[in-house]
Amino acid sequence: MSLRNEIISYISAQYGAEAEYPWKSYRNYCVFRRKDSGKWFAIIMDISRDKLGLEGDGKTDIIDLKTGPMLADLLRGNDGYLPAYHLSKENWVTVLLDGSVGLSDICALIDISYSNTGKRPENLSKKERIRTWLVPANPKYYDLDAVLEKDPEKDFIWKQSSSIKPGDTVYIYMAAPFSSIRYKCKAVETDIPYEYGDENVRMKKIMKLKMLKKYEGVPIDREMLRSHDVRYVRGPRSMPDSLEREIEELYPN
Repeated sequence: MSLRNEIISYISAQYGAEAEYPWKSYRNYCVFRRKDSGKWFAIIMDISRDKLGLEGDGKTDIIDLKTGPMLADLLRGNDGYLPAYHLSKENWVTVLLDGSVGLSDICALIDISYSNTGKRPENLSKKERIRTWLVPANPKYYDLDAVLEKDPEKDFIWKQSSSIKPGDTVYIYMAAPFSSIRYKCKAVETDIPYEYGDENVRMKKIMKLKMLKKYEGVPIDREMLRSHDVRYVRGPRSMPDSLEREIEELYPN
């Protein structure tokens, strides 16, 4: 798979953003937008090498990312990084997709660009500011343990809960017989249309989650939750910072 396609796959999996090709005259130019604001956070283009000040003939793939002025200034001049092509050179940077910059470094910059193109914190609603969630699960209706034991690396689907967005952290509280938080997950893709209904659950949208950690040992049980003013977990709710800190202290790795 080409580096371009690996990046497109990463953005789709991480943020649920699909490549858009808005220019008929430039069929290889694609943009990626945030779902909440519609703003671009990444642009992939194929540009003539001479227009980029590079030696050689032909075109090369690039990606433009919004890093902010300090990071853009640090990156420019290093191998594989150039002043932004056709965007603000103060806030954006161009990255060559010729292998001179590794995929992991590019993905890290994509994450920064996604964050930098979101709403400013002071402009977010209370729901939009929540990035860590606590959601309930009933093992009588769905055996999540069995699903994750079979393939713990595979993303799994879950009923779309509240305003969860890609990248958010989701803690799953399992009802009796566990009555404790069993999993820490990451939201990979959200707001996926999905029609399902039976006597136990109805779904119109789902999300994809990836398991980050299974908690085995000290139980994160109802007593611990009550000590952080979490009396019930009947529906999706924000995760108290104090509870999350205690969990990280109990399970540091």
